[in-house]
Amino acid sequence: MSLLKGSPGTPVLRDVDRVFNRFFTEPFWSGPMTRSFEGMWQPALDLAESEKEYLVKLEAPGMAREDFEVLLDGTLLTLSGKREMRRQGQGEEYLWVEREEGRFMRTVRLPGAVQEGKIDAVYHDGILTVRMPKAEPPVKNRIAIK
Repeated sequence: MSLLKGSPGTPVLRDVDRVFNRFFTEPFWSGPMTRSFEGMWQPALDLAESEKEYLVKLEAPGMAREDFEVLLDGTLLTLSGKREMRRQGQGEEYLWVEREEGRFMRTVRLPGAVQEGKIDAVYHDGILTVRMPKAEPPVKNRIAIK
């Protein structure tokens, strides 16, 4: 299956074709499942807005509060962290692993400015909730022309 137009001898096109051919023709796994892109994952994120605040919820069960970092730069909110699975049990050998681990980073551009000193971040029951009160809109003044 060729997905890109171009010269068949182009190395980049050959590599892309090889990846897609493997994906569509080979079985997804044989034996214990392995991950191709280990180390990065993307937890689910919701962004909501009310009259008074923006609300971000990030679903990341199995983490501790210390594993998160919340940064705000103007209207750019960045949530990042690292989750490590704690495997228990001597002699256990996983045959299938779907729980993701490793580092993550989610960045959201907020629709408007927030009151930076009043941001509240709480982690409870696997959900990181960040509440950001909206900043008061700047007052528009009509300027008289002389």
